[in-house]
Amino acid sequence: MREYINAVQAVSETWSPERLLRWAFDTYKQEVAISSAFGAEGVALIDMASRIRPNFRLFTLDTEFLFPETYDLMERVEQRYEIKVERVYSALTPEDQEQLHGSALWKRDPDQCCNLRKIEPLRGKLAELEAWITAIRRNQTPDRAHAQKVEWDSKFQLVKINPLADWTSEAIWQYIRKHDVPYNPLHDRNYPSLGCTHCTRAIHSGEDPRAGRWADFRKTECGLHSPESLSAAPLVTIGAQPETEGNLRQRTSVSAPSS
Repeated sequence: MREYINAVQAVSETWSPERLLRWAFDTYKQEVAISSAFGAEGVALIDMASRIRPNFRLFTLDTEFLFPETYDLMERVEQRYEIKVERVYSALTPEDQEQLHGSALWKRDPDQCCNLRKIEPLRGKLAELEAWITAIRRNQTPDRAHAQKVEWDSKFQLVKINPLADWTSEAIWQYIRKHDVPYNPLHDRNYPSLGCTHCTRAIHSGEDPRAGRWADFRKTECGLHSPESLSAAPLVTIGAQPETEGNLRQRTSVSAPSS
């Protein structure tokens, strides 16, 4: 498998996103899925996939802290493309998390919060698959700068496919406008990067597109696309509170009903 991926990696750098998606669907059948947070890149990729393979698998990490506009967009995507968005949840409800780790964990330890609500749920989901498809771009963050279009994901132990790795933000928006792709209206209100409500704000003129994410910390990644999870250093001192022990309530991925 690794030798095959290395061989594909070399040639796939010249492939278009559409050709790469077609290869992924033909190679991995129902064992590959698109992971999307429903940002601009994500909806562009979903639209491309819909033109190649009906009923492709699509999932999202639902932290239960997303913006209402994001949930609304998920429903619009389901209706437009006649697909189901598989929602993947944390083993902890927000109430469980507060009981175990104290209130507003995202203010004290955003890495732990991301681990509980995103990284571990993703780990469980990817265990079901042979490959996953993302909408990351190389010029988004330093952790993504060396992403290959096809690569072995050593963190989650499966094939990772990044069809938009060499695209620019401008190219993404040209595609969205050309194909009238539904997108999150928060993008029009200075939210170029979207995540949870507690850890995302609008950016100011001249700021980096990801400056609105975890704004009180030196953190630009949730950890899904980072080789190692590093602790986020706070920009201001925030008093830590002790964690308590308890049992985790098991939850599973559930599919949203078709609209």
